Amino acid sequence: MPKKLRIGFVGSGGTANNHANRLAKRDDVKIEAFCDVLYPLAQKAAETFSARAFRSAEKMFDAVELDAVYFCLPPCAHGDEFLAIERGIPFFIEKPVNLKLDQAQAIARAVARKRLITSVGYMNRYRKSAQTVRKMLAGDPAILVLGGWIGGTPRPAPGPGIWSWWIQKKKSGGQFLEQVTHTVDMARFLCGEAVSVHAFGARGMNKIAPKNYDIEDASVVNIKFKSGAVANLHAACSSNASGGITLNVHANQMAALFTGWEHSVRILQRGKDPVEITGEPDIFEIENDAFVKAVLRKNPSLIQSPYADGVKTVAISVAANESMKTGKPVAL
Repeated sequence: MPKKLRIGFVGSGGTANNHANRLAKRDDVKIEAFCDVLYPLAQKAAETFSARAFRSAEKMFDAVELDAVYFCLPPCAHGDEFLAIERGIPFFIEKPVNLKLDQAQAIARAVARKRLITSVGYMNRYRKSAQTVRKMLAGDPAILVLGGWIGGTPRPAPGPGIWSWWIQKKKSGGQFLEQVTHTVDMARFLCGEAVSVHAFGARGMNKIAPKNYDIEDASVVNIKFKSGAVANLHAACSSNASGGITLNVHANQMAALFTGWEHSVRILQRGKDPVEITGEPDIFEIENDAFVKAVLRKNPSLIQSPYADGVKTVAISVAANESMKTGKPVAL
């Protein structure tokens, strides 16, 4: 393995640039290439980071020798992971890992056969707040989980930005699958595996939404865990007067109240003073550091969420979408 990890990007939008800005500051990384079906995005990123630009992942992989690759794509745009796997290239993939569960599971099987190091962008797992609460719940298991994301009506800007696909169900999977996946993953991280999902969605009430908007205005998702714990998670992209991100975990002798995108937590324990843990200001830097070191040291134990684990999280959201469509519970 070279002294500098040679990294390429599949997808060259805002999320890719977010990671690249941090990786470029490292002395053990060299950003080599970007590709995007929207070629001007790849060109712009390549110019910024003195890299090469390509129109497709296959052309990039054939032309550039890479030690690792970042997949920063909409949920509907996956499949090129197979190209990286064939070449034995470890990869980091942004959440959620896919819109199609069968394809995600096939990718997971291929990763397992190659024994590749992979990482999913569930950055909240690396936070001190999440790690502390998880250790506490090992002795006092969660019973009830409440939380979700409440935001306002999407306001698409001109051009190929996130809102051009995020507001379309066939491309994003809806707000619960694409955005609230962080909360779903935290629930799994703290409570263990889910066994059943029952969800309901609200539609047609977001009167000021753009014309091509067809995702749910809001949704509520009930989850039953193997442990016996239950969760009620919510999503809304139609609340223009108030909003926020929350996750409240209640056990027998303690409660953990997470707030904000940074997941600061207030831990309440029976008979003890409250404990406050502030969320890290740059969690992307922390998750990138874990991936880079894992690849350089060939040590997958540094990764908090490998690809196969990310598939289990998206399976809950795919089941929620199915339940919203049929009105019936879905067993996992």
